[in-house]
Formats: sequence, C-alpha cells, structure tokens
Amino acid sequence: MKKLMNAPEALVADWLDGFAAAHADLVVMAPGRKYLRRREPARSKVVLISGGGSGHEPLHAGFVGRGMLDAACPGQIFTSPTPDQIVEAAQELAGEAGALFIVKNYAGDRMNFEMAAELATCRNETLLVDDDVSDEGTTGGMGRRGVAGTMIVEKLLGAAAESGADLEACLALGEKAKARTRSIGVALSHCTLPTGSERPYGLGPDEMELGVGIHGEPGRRKVKLARADEIAEQLVGAIVGDLASPKLEEALLLINGFGGTPLIELYVMYNSARRALERRGVKVVRSLVGNFVTSLDMTGCSITVSLVDPEMITLWDSPVRTAALRW
Repeated sequence: MKKLMNAPEALVADWLDGFAAAHADLVVMAPGRKYLRRREPARSKVVLISGGGSGHEPLHAGFVGRGMLDAACPGQIFTSPTPDQIVEAAQELAGEAGALFIVKNYAGDRMNFEMAAELATCRNETLLVDDDVSDEGTTGGMGRRGVAGTMIVEKLLGAAAESGADLEACLALGEKAKARTRSIGVALSHCTLPTGSERPYGLGPDEMELGVGIHGEPGRRKVKLARADEIAEQLVGAIVGDLASPKLEEALLLINGFGGTPLIELYVMYNSARRALERRGVKVVRSLVGNFVTSLDMTGCSITVSLVDPEMITLWDSPVRTAALRW
C-alpha cells in the first residue's frame, strides 16, 4: 500500500492545513481545525453548514464559498464531525437569519447534527438528504443514504440563500430538491484506508458492486463486470423507476467519480447514462462530470439524476465560487 502522507494519524490534519493554505482566498480554518468557513462571512443571510467524514473530497470543504456553503465541519476518515464542531460553526457564523444544517443520512452524522441543533442557540433547521436508491436493507434500518445528490442540494440552496431566501424558504427548497433527486453507484474496487487495510469485503477481478455506498458499503448485489452501456442501463433504470413520473421532465445529470476512476471513463458513463435517460423520455438540460463525492481511491462512479424546474435551473446557473465548483 502506497500513500502520499506523513503518517496515517496525521492525514486529516495535514490535508486540512494544505487545503486551507491552497485556497486561502476562499476559506479560513477555525481554531483547532473544527471547521472551514468562507473567508468573507455573510451573516445577513441564512448560513448553510454541512460536514461529514474526511475521505470524500471535495465534499464538503471544496464547496465552501460564495453561492454554496458557509462552513464545512470535517471528521476523521469516514467518521462524522462532533457536535461541538457544528455548534461552534453555527454560533460563530449565524445571524438573525439563522442556520440550515445539510446532513447526509448516516447514523453518526444524524446523531451529531441533531445534538448540535439542540445545543445551538441560534435559529436553525435541518435538512436530511437521502438520495441513494439502493436497497434500504443495506443501511442498517437508517433508511436511504445521503450520497452525491447532497452536492446538488448544497448548490441550489447556496444560490437561494445568497439571493436572500429566508430559513423557511431554504428548507422548503431543500425538501423539493431532494425529493426530485436520486443516485446510485457502482464500484469496480473498494477503497484502501490510510492504515493500509482494505474494506472487509472484496471484489474479484471480474466483479462489480451495484448500489455501493460512499464508504464502500455493500449495495444491492455483486455481479459480473459488464459494458458501460449495460451498467448505465441498470443504474438509470433503478433511478427512473424510483422517481415519480419522470417522463417528459428536464433533468440535471451528474456522473460522479469515486476517486480512482479516470475522467475518460466517467465521460463514457455520461454518454451511456444520457442515452439511457433519453430512451425513457427524460431530457438532460444540465450536466456535471467529475470527482465530487469520493471514497478515497475507490474505482467506480455514481449516477445522480435531479428533475429540475425553471426555479431550480436558475439557481443551478447562479454564480458559485468555491475550490471545487465555480462558474
């Protein structure tokens, strides 16, 4: 196992210091590395705070900046941030408009953000994102996981908050966006942890995992490796089958790499997924391809489809300036 690091136990601290230094024009690190915030806080608007375990970069730190998140709270590798990190970010940044916590549906994230919401003295609401269409039985009774659709929700809400939407309006928009967004992933190999250990279950040289989670959790089933068109057909079929009346709708299509897949392959998957959607009467009007919600060095990708209306398209197109997303 080869990793570019000083020591496994220093990896998170070192990446946070490196990220904050590289993007000092955009972000500031809080004392104790508890959270990263926008360099120029905007306390007159609703403050958006998210976070989660490290290892999914650029989620969430890469999305801190104008038009997206106000702060991101990083945990250790695949481990949720602690309640005090979240509370300190909210207390420092939130003004009268309050704070909205954007939370991926994982047990640790839910528990710690719920505790933070109770402890924080500022006005706050919580949006739980659960866009994964994999079998709910794979998540230990917690319901569907929050995966790559989270960054779409963060972008839309970031634009709305920037334009002056209040806390109730932001929450309502978030609920609408997540209801119209579905994701599912496929892994060709699982990730290797900084300690050198692989996930406790492996994949053979001719196997792939359908419905895998962003920590390498098992999904729907292991199957034989197939052509890109066949993979996309299965994934898109699962997504469209779960969305309500997707025909004749316009959609945003996100092909998200898990960290170990080259862009050439991600664009192959985009081409296959787009054709699979068009065959089902779904028109792709916005697209995004790249590594946005990763799983260390896992190979594979996820497909996210978000059915968009004119309001959502306008918000998606609104300016954004973060380390990982800008236009």
